[in-house]
Amino acid sequence: MTSKILRWLLLVVAAGLVLQLFFIGRIALMAVVDPQSTTFERSEAWRIATEKGTLRWRQQWVPYAQIADNLKRAVIASEDGSFVNHDGVEWEAIEKAWQKNSQAEELAAKRAAQARPGKAAKPPKIIGGSTITQQLAKNLLLSGERTLLRKGQEFVLTVTLELLLSKQRILEIYLNNVEWGEGVFGAEAAAQHYYRKPASKLSAYEAARLAVMLPRPKYFEKVPNSGYLSSRAGTIVARMGDAELP
Repeated sequence: MTSKILRWLLLVVAAGLVLQLFFIGRIALMAVVDPQSTTFERSEAWRIATEKGTLRWRQQWVPYAQIADNLKRAVIASEDGSFVNHDGVEWEAIEKAWQKNSQAEELAAKRAAQARPGKAAKPPKIIGGSTITQQLAKNLLLSGERTLLRKGQEFVLTVTLELLLSKQRILEIYLNNVEWGEGVFGAEAAAQHYYRKPASKLSAYEAARLAVMLPRPKYFEKVPNSGYLSSRAGTIVARMGDAELP
């Protein structure tokens, strides 16, 4: 019995190593080959197709030089101000996000206990502490489930991305694949969808609005006149001058 368990454990370890080698190979290839889709994009396309009976997928890869510096600066200012300097993970930001999320969940639990019977309590507002590299790692190759195992795999892929790809290449892949609305992926598709212009021609304010949408793109797509979207975009425009490009 003991030897059988040991064999199973060895098989699990071997399978895990093979999977890691597969991921490393995929990422190494991305140094020279543009990834045409991500795990997240394919899962979203499948969700839309099954729910609405139609395939909606707008995306067009454009080289780094054909994406406006305004958009690069806006995304860095909004999502990851230390992008060019960190090694893929901002531990301090993760710790702060963890603390805020714990407080939000405790407050939500108290509200749920005090809520009238039959009335749904407001869910907690969860914030992220992920860097651009972590977001790319998650969207490229992983599922959307939230488990410690998946988070650990995300860290491994983040380190691999930082080791094998340049910061410029990481940002290029991220901007070409990130979600900007239902079935809208990448900077070029977003620029055409929202402003009827190429990504190379985005103004500072247009770029800032797109950057602010990133945490909740499908929500902001439905409320384009959101006061928060406009005010936050103004804040990002003010920060863009300090955003360092790779």
